[in-house]
Amino acid sequence: MDKFMQAAIDEARQGLAEGGIPIGSVLVHNGQIIGRGHNRRVQQGSAIRHGEMDALENAGRQSAQTYRESVLYTTLSPCAMCSGAILLYGIPKVIIGENQTFLGEEALLRERGVQLDVLHNNECLHLMQAFIATQPTLWNEDIGE
Repeated sequence: MDKFMQAAIDEARQGLAEGGIPIGSVLVHNGQIIGRGHNRRVQQGSAIRHGEMDALENAGRQSAQTYRESVLYTTLSPCAMCSGAILLYGIPKVIIGENQTFLGEEALLRERGVQLDVLHNNECLHLMQAFIATQPTLWNEDIGE
């Protein structure tokens, strides 16, 4: 498996171990992880700390050029909020672990020129399926339902 997707999965597992939602993400620039994160909405009582948003926040302030040269890895298809951040910063490529348990704004991202690679990763899928089965109320809160 790609070491960057594995890092995103490790982040997802860390989030689950902390009592949160198992979604992880890493931002990669020139073959190096510059930001990593996981969904911390529960842990921080946050309205916006999805995995992708956490990775971007943890990357710190970056130049527009850095974002335009980066790849975002995420274990789950990006929601509208995270897709907006991808578009805002001009991140050209997103590697998605799975989109079966949740299909985010992939059509919008593609329409706006973002390259998406969906891996259909079984580990990502099983993490989310197990979480949704045991925590449906929390999952629905996370996706705004």
